[in-house]
Amino acid sequence: MQETIAIAGSGAIATGFAATAAGHGDVVLWARSDASAARARAAIDKLTSRMEGVDGARVRIVTDLAELAGATAIVEAISEDLEAKAPLLKQLAELSGDDTMLCTTTSSLSVHVLASAAGVPERFVGLHVFNPVTRMELVELAYSDDTTDAIRARARDLCELLGKKAVEVPDIAGFVVNRLLFPYLFSAVDLMETSGLKPEAIDTCMKLGAGHPMGPLALLDYVGLDVSSAIGEAIGVHVPHRIHDLVAIGSLGKKSGKGFYTYD
Repeated sequence: MQETIAIAGSGAIATGFAATAAGHGDVVLWARSDASAARARAAIDKLTSRMEGVDGARVRIVTDLAELAGATAIVEAISEDLEAKAPLLKQLAELSGDDTMLCTTTSSLSVHVLASAAGVPERFVGLHVFNPVTRMELVELAYSDDTTDAIRARARDLCELLGKKAVEVPDIAGFVVNRLLFPYLFSAVDLMETSGLKPEAIDTCMKLGAGHPMGPLALLDYVGLDVSSAIGEAIGVHVPHRIHDLVAIGSLGKKSGKGFYTYD
């Protein structure tokens, strides 16, 4: 079936998902406030201006959650916080139709727990996309124990429609990518602290020596140090004190203009 897509959220993942989906049909995106809606509009227009044949006007931005009700697939894409996600998912489940596929873009939280919070585990899917959504091909698909075969098939079809490669993964903390990636990223911070090396030195070594497109410290800045800390805590690994210290002073990485690096 051709899904009609609605997105709850207005950050980087939400707007990236909306821009990607706009290449395949009309999209509705919900933002919490007029200010968030304006930022989302600017982000989507910027993204789609770089995408051949994609019109950002196909994304309609609303501030009334009820406007998502007509979609066949609703994607929750807010901050990685169970206390924020759980009540929103419950609201989305209540306003959606009985056949609506309800998705979360969580990167580290339990899909089973979120599905239970929503109250519709049979039609619930973990749809972990990667930032920037418009360019990253992978989607980690995770399900609740009760997700029906029909919903699983629709989730795979949706990924294919969006031009993504879906890999079905177990519902474990961090799935596959973050479970393996963040211990490595945090070890780079520990090495920087104990060795006295500059971020540029560590990142250059890993880019040129390991063939990585981005060094670990630059990648932490790109993800966001607050988000990285939350993921680390969710998957149960040690988060370096340096990251906690930077978050405490508002140095969150690229999005705040300063983290391990300084950005214009």
